[in-house]
Amino acid sequence: MGTRRVQDADYDVVIVGAGFSGINFAYRLQERNPELSYCILEGRHQVGGTWSLFQYPGIRSDSDLYTFGFPWRPWVEKQPIARGPLILNYLEASVAEAGIDNKIKFNHRVVSMDWSSASSTWTLNVTAGGGDDNEVVSMSMRSRFVLLGTGYYDYDEPLEARIPGIDSFRGAVVHPQFWPRDLDYTGKNVVVIGSGATAVTLLPSMADKAAHITMLQRSPSYVVALPENDPLDWAARLLLPAALARRLIRFRWIMAAFLIATLCRWFPRLARAVILWLTSLELPTGIKMKPHFTPRYNPWEQRMCFCPGGDFFQCLRAGKASVETGVIEKVTESTIRLESGRELHPDIIVTATGLKVRLAGGIDVSLDGRSIRVPDCYSWKGCMLENMPNLFYSIGYFDASWTLGVDATAQLVCRLLNTVTRDGFAHIVPRLSEAEKSTISDLPFLPINSTYVERAKGVFPKVGNSKQWLPRSYYWKDLANAWWGDVQSGLEWSR
Repeated sequence: MGTRRVQDADYDVVIVGAGFSGINFAYRLQERNPELSYCILEGRHQVGGTWSLFQYPGIRSDSDLYTFGFPWRPWVEKQPIARGPLILNYLEASVAEAGIDNKIKFNHRVVSMDWSSASSTWTLNVTAGGGDDNEVVSMSMRSRFVLLGTGYYDYDEPLEARIPGIDSFRGAVVHPQFWPRDLDYTGKNVVVIGSGATAVTLLPSMADKAAHITMLQRSPSYVVALPENDPLDWAARLLLPAALARRLIRFRWIMAAFLIATLCRWFPRLARAVILWLTSLELPTGIKMKPHFTPRYNPWEQRMCFCPGGDFFQCLRAGKASVETGVIEKVTESTIRLESGRELHPDIIVTATGLKVRLAGGIDVSLDGRSIRVPDCYSWKGCMLENMPNLFYSIGYFDASWTLGVDATAQLVCRLLNTVTRDGFAHIVPRLSEAEKSTISDLPFLPINSTYVERAKGVFPKVGNSKQWLPRSYYWKDLANAWWGDVQSGLEWSR
């Protein structure tokens, strides 16, 4: 495998990542800052991020596509929850339609980036290639601004599953993030360890071929059935012009998600009672609500699991799948033994135990050669990091569609870039005032307490109780903030 150096390239903006975040930012940049040159650096061979990487059976969104899709290219399919290949097709079509495809440099992985105060530019060190010819090219690019659309999890390593004895199991042990294309589970007994959206998706997707599939959970999650074709959406399409129907459907789903999340936080006991009652109506005789479907936490303290058409419950009713709740005592060569004394005898174990959180794509960031740790920095308005000039990052919501959050961020960033170019600034950098340094109190970065989030507390940036350094709020508030909010306080503007 050869390595050589090539000539530097210069851009006004470099976007890292060609998933939903990076693509949406590219569109907003073209729309609102057309005078700025840009490129997208994508470490993989195609667009899509999650939807390109994950290949496990039945992979689908855990948010509706009317809000998870781009506002500038509405989702027109009738199914609100869509499978991965359909989402990937949507992304590829969106990129081509917007003319973003010719701005993407595939197989370009950013290794490190350093800010130069002397030139007011970022230098990104990139490895490119590694395709069919296996040649890897080392190169650097200089850019005035960088936007990180790298998501929030590690593409290279899964979350470590702390399962005693798992290494002694003689059958296949599979993590959904690295699903083997040649895995044959036909006629096999499968145990999926986990209770989140991935496990809830895998059960109905694998039940048709597997002899039996069991979801083994330490504690349950909320599982909510959604109609595959909502009657209100159907009526809107029937009675209204197509463009108006799409806007109305999108608005309704945004409002529904906001109202449900608000209800769950304001009236958690009522929300819990309603969800558990709806769940009880879906369960077959013989499967008990306790302990299998009674979470220890209130709704939206962790993400909820949605199943279109109630397919998760359908496979339980058909007897093709089952649920076990308990703590694993030990895994042996052929058995999973629980502390309760129950034993499971799988041929295949799937560890759907969550994702390993990683921000900035694992890129080493430095300022004038001095290394900077992202977790040591406060986050300004959820899009910039304390003391880091001309650097933006994009992260979505965890209690609503991801894309709503990244679009609010993109519109705020484009507003900042307009001010920079209009008034001739060289760089902008967030700074805590002396008063804030002595009075600010830290708050949780995310409003959920899932295991993978709890284990990643030392990975996220800091947020506090001071106005410009607060955690993300909700879509309507963040969008208003992007359009009209204060963009002077906490920012140092320099020519």
